Amino acid sequence: MREMEIERVVRVRDAGDPEGAVVMCFHGTPGSRLDLRFGEELAARCGVRLVSFDRPGYGGSTPAPFGLASTGADAHAVADALGVARFATLGVSGGGPGALAAAAVPGGDRVTRVGIASGAGPYQLVPCAIDELDDDDRAVLRLLPDHPSAAAEAFAAELEPLAELSRQSGSSWVLSAFEDVLSSRDRELLAEQYAADFADTVREGLRPGTSGGGWDTVSWAGDWDIHLGAVRCPVLLWYGSEDFALREGEWLAANLPHADLVVHEGEGHIGIFEHLGEMLDALTEPDTEGPASAGRP
Repeated sequence: MREMEIERVVRVRDAGDPEGAVVMCFHGTPGSRLDLRFGEELAARCGVRLVSFDRPGYGGSTPAPFGLASTGADAHAVADALGVARFATLGVSGGGPGALAAAAVPGGDRVTRVGIASGAGPYQLVPCAIDELDDDDRAVLRLLPDHPSAAAEAFAAELEPLAELSRQSGSSWVLSAFEDVLSSRDRELLAEQYAADFADTVREGLRPGTSGGGWDTVSWAGDWDIHLGAVRCPVLLWYGSEDFALREGEWLAANLPHADLVVHEGEGHIGIFEHLGEMLDALTEPDTEGPASAGRP
């Protein structure tokens, strides 16, 4: 019998202030390590080092089945490779559960704070969350937990039209592709300034295909393989009052022991474009539990 160990590639982006407090970023679904590229100069001015990585099958990372626990473990492996002792996390939309996972898996006590910007909650536990899905998504969820590969393939297939659109040059396709989930303020933000950034991160994430998005959706839409009770650090939650994920944010705020929920009135799902600076400040603010440099490498 022959045994082989296959190494996996995790593509990492390291930006902002190289001497700053570290914030580990978890991109949306679908997305990539480019999610917060728009804010890298801001991060440098704030004295923050932004570290982002593509989850398996997205962008430059090797495809592989994955869940929240393995995503959290990947974050710690990235931190180890960069020589980072302690760090905060910031998860965007579908990356929110991964930001929590980093604090919930073994070694999670090195995470100083968790930040979630319009992040997904555990669909199986949030009241009415599954009821609000369309028939196709509910049918896919019925494949779980017994047939995760089939569910991942089905979710990946749903992303194929978006992957096709993302191959177009420019960003004119963004507003129409996400029309059903954008608030009026979201549309203004994309139309005025951020459509190109949004297009670039989705395009890079789906460049190798849609398998990453399929497994990503399984990881947070199915039963979570982490225990929220293991998250001991403060959790900061940011949502818009018109955010389709607000119900999940409210559930997280009520079910995490050290959570603080901020709801921005009149805003939607992509408020991070407007509020990244205050998020980074809150995530790296010194506290009495450790030195101000606790998040530094």
